Amino acid sequence: MKFRKFLAAGAGAALAFTLAACSGGGAGSETDSTGGGDGGEMTEGGLIGVAMPTETSERWIADGDAVKSGLEAAGYEVDLQFAADDIPTQQQQIDNMITNGADALIVASIDGTTLSGQLAAAAEAGIPIISYDRLINETENVDFYVSFDNFEVGVQQASSLLVGLGVLDKDLNETGDEGPYNIELFAGSPDDNNAGFFFNGAMSVLQPYIDSGVLTVPSGQTDFDTVATLRWLQETAQKRMEDILTSTYTGTDLEGELDGVLSPYDGLSRGILNALEFTGGYPATIAEGMPIVTGQDAEIASVKLIADDVQFSTIFKDTRKLAEQSVTAAIAYLNGEEPEANNTTDYDNGVKIVPSYLLESDIVYADNIQELLIDSGYWTEDEVASGQAS
Repeated sequence: MKFRKFLAAGAGAALAFTLAACSGGGAGSETDSTGGGDGGEMTEGGLIGVAMPTETSERWIADGDAVKSGLEAAGYEVDLQFAADDIPTQQQQIDNMITNGADALIVASIDGTTLSGQLAAAAEAGIPIISYDRLINETENVDFYVSFDNFEVGVQQASSLLVGLGVLDKDLNETGDEGPYNIELFAGSPDDNNAGFFFNGAMSVLQPYIDSGVLTVPSGQTDFDTVATLRWLQETAQKRMEDILTSTYTGTDLEGELDGVLSPYDGLSRGILNALEFTGGYPATIAEGMPIVTGQDAEIASVKLIADDVQFSTIFKDTRKLAEQSVTAAIAYLNGEEPEANNTTDYDNGVKIVPSYLLESDIVYADNIQELLIDSGYWTEDEVASGQAS
């Protein structure tokens, strides 16, 4: 393995990669039979439907809980539902929210193209619709979008990969290191609008280095459709990484010479790391030769891996701020106002440009876990040490 600058601190932990311990299925709901969907002036006690995609990611559980808490603190009742990554389930949940008299909907879709019928019914009833983090596509019936700057998230992921390889320093200045470094690319689910933004942002950074020869992709797998990971599944990413290792690296002059992997999400990162250790035979830590692997969402299992010098980086998107912004937007609509948008040009859902509010994200390395995640109260020291949420 080629020497890398800026290795994460804290070598020595063995790999124990598992999906976050979260149960699937739907969460309990609270309904208000007196709630209406006229979209007019809102008083305390109205009902807001919150549709989240899954409980198999700790990130979505945290989002759902934060949105619910924020709305309840503002005096609203909340029907929070998780759809277990099943499209018909999410469609039925939203149908039920409309039937039960929701005054507004906050929707993090599984597939942003499959809710047109439900959203048409909501619009007919005068119910404002806020697309949460994942843009709802191919419908005029979406009023507002709250998310992070997802192109910039991809830029940050690629930049952190280059920092780990030593091509950039942590101020993102070039070091003069010209490699070459062997990398492989992973993208998110093709039915999630954000996945394309992440990938395009990352490639805007990586492509010039690929063109110049500083980076190479030995598998030749570089287009989005090939590297996408349906439903963001850890096991799918692990299998693809295993296949790449077997076909491209094992038994060739590249054996042991994979230097880094662009991963767009911590769950995928853990699957990739499993494959690297158990199929690729790489050591358990970066200091010992584990390839640089990126991530996203600052999931606690991956934050521990970063602290333990296994995963190199993740992107912290403070979902508390995202939840707060969605609550602010919903209340604005229900008070007959337009929520503040800071982007009215970039998020085209195929039918309209959706007014959006975009938040900023941060790169997490081992040396800033304390500052970004613990000092902010997102995770505690004990949670980082154990790799489990309390």
